Amino acid sequence: MKLYYSPGACSLSPHIALRESGLPFELVRVDLKTKQTEDGRDYRSINPAGYVPLLELDDGHTLSEGPAILQYVADQAPAKHLAPPNGSFERYRLQQWLNFIATELHKNFSPLFRPDTTDEGKQAAVQMLGNRFEVVAAQLAQSPYLLGNELSVADIYLFVVLSWTRYAGIDLAQWPALKAFMERVGSREAVRAALQAEGLA
Repeated sequence: MKLYYSPGACSLSPHIALRESGLPFELVRVDLKTKQTEDGRDYRSINPAGYVPLLELDDGHTLSEGPAILQYVADQAPAKHLAPPNGSFERYRLQQWLNFIATELHKNFSPLFRPDTTDEGKQAAVQMLGNRFEVVAAQLAQSPYLLGNELSVADIYLFVVLSWTRYAGIDLAQWPALKAFMERVGSREAVRAALQAEGLA
């Protein structure tokens, strides 16, 4: 398998999941400004959307969108328990969290990284994120991970999105449960290895 990624982007979540899974994979770095892969190919010929992540399977099939890739990776290594079994209620709970992270957290960071966002727009985005962080913090005050006592791919995605707070000037100390979660997940061997591989350690 090949994972097309850009350092620190949301592609870090499937990168961590692949390392947690123990599955063999290769990293291919993408320059999101030039849309070129590190070996000089036009990335849009591989993924017409032009963004990461993209997972390319050994048979040539490709899969885009982080939550879909995360579930695919988890299902290839069921013994690692990165996702509940398909068809179980807990699997739908996982999808609930993946959707929440994608739409309520991930997308609400976008205005903070766009140079054309007004100060008022950035303030509104920070307020919205703070409200959403309250929801996640309430869950993580009850259990170490979103689904209970075991790490899932939803936690990996959450870890990556929350890591952007340091670039956005948001102090997670306001939410002790989130700060503790970041320390807990950040101490994992697979997480440290992925961060080092992307030059983020």
